[in-house]
Amino acid sequence: MEQVKFLPCGDCALTVAFAQEIREETNRRIRFLAARIQRAGIRGLQETVPTFCSLTVYYDPLVLSRKRLERYILRLLAAYRDDGQDRKRIFEIPVCYEGEFAPDMEDVCRLTGLRREQVITLHSSRDYLIYMLGFLPGFPYLGGMDARLEASRLDSPRTRIPPGAVGIGGKQTGIYPLASPGGWRLIGRTPAVLYDPHRENPIVYQAGDYIRFCPITQEEFQRLLDCGQTDIREVTV
Repeated sequence: MEQVKFLPCGDCALTVAFAQEIREETNRRIRFLAARIQRAGIRGLQETVPTFCSLTVYYDPLVLSRKRLERYILRLLAAYRDDGQDRKRIFEIPVCYEGEFAPDMEDVCRLTGLRREQVITLHSSRDYLIYMLGFLPGFPYLGGMDARLEASRLDSPRTRIPPGAVGIGGKQTGIYPLASPGGWRLIGRTPAVLYDPHRENPIVYQAGDYIRFCPITQEEFQRLLDCGQTDIREVTV
């Protein structure tokens, strides 16, 4: 079993650190541990926060000691088995890779040596695991991008990126759910609303789900907006 390290975070949180590399096996173990902790109902456990390579567990030190929490986590991890039979929740997100929606497409082509059509095909040809959410509400950090698409971040970040912008930052790709500053190279935009505080579930996906990009034209982008079809389609395999 892969060894973990326990790193105290003040007096009310404990970080369980796994291998310091981004890979699906580590992410599955982190999700397994988070789910088991949340279902356990142990007094004093409050919240879990997953990242690429770790899980931070918040607890009440007046109810639950750190040493007891560590022993409990080790027992849970010892019960982990990866049978590869988990169903995948995939969210299909339409993306327009054309014109004003892809202001950095030319630079990405130059940096990668690929043609525009190749960038689109490679970017939309696989399902991306959501390793974690962060930076903004609903911002998915996605793993599994084709290495041929790797492109450096902008030297000078933009002060405002529009909601729905799809970008590449180094070895990663992601979607900006809200307007914000950012330094990733933008290659497309989706009309889908990733974060809506008025929905029953403001963020429909979570860590462990998958994102699938589906290319659309500018005309289709506008039609989806005009028809109010901004929901994200979920499929399960």
